[in-house]
Amino acid sequence: MERVPGAEELLRSRGLRVTRPRLAVLDVLTAGGHLDVDQIAGQVRTRLDSVSTQAVYDVLGALSRAGLARRIEPAGSPARYEARVGDNHHHLVCRSCGEITDIDCAVGERPCLDPGASHGYDVDEAEVTFWGLCPGCKRRRADD
Repeated sequence: MERVPGAEELLRSRGLRVTRPRLAVLDVLTAGGHLDVDQIAGQVRTRLDSVSTQAVYDVLGALSRAGLARRIEPAGSPARYEARVGDNHHHLVCRSCGEITDIDCAVGERPCLDPGASHGYDVDEAEVTFWGLCPGCKRRRADD
């Protein structure tokens, strides 16, 4: 099994026990993408003898709370998870196939973190989702 360098230390630094399921889920997420729980569980099962879907949910919850995973929920789609955290990036979602692409936040003053009126909140993150058609779906639609 390919292991994320320093994964054990990373988990410990966030106050998490090092377990085989946590290491496997972290490995899957770090490989990239925006995966739903079933996709993650399927990949984890190829690395471990067995793991329940509930165990994967539990690991994802722990990793998310520890800031090692990010849960995103595009409207009409199951929750997805990614390892890219802490940089306030956004997502572009294909309306047809559901493919998700990362979009970096505007640089400089980060206008997406200025809601205009903060209502007393200390804003530290903004979730912006752009919607459209990916190049593959656009080509298929043009061919129809």
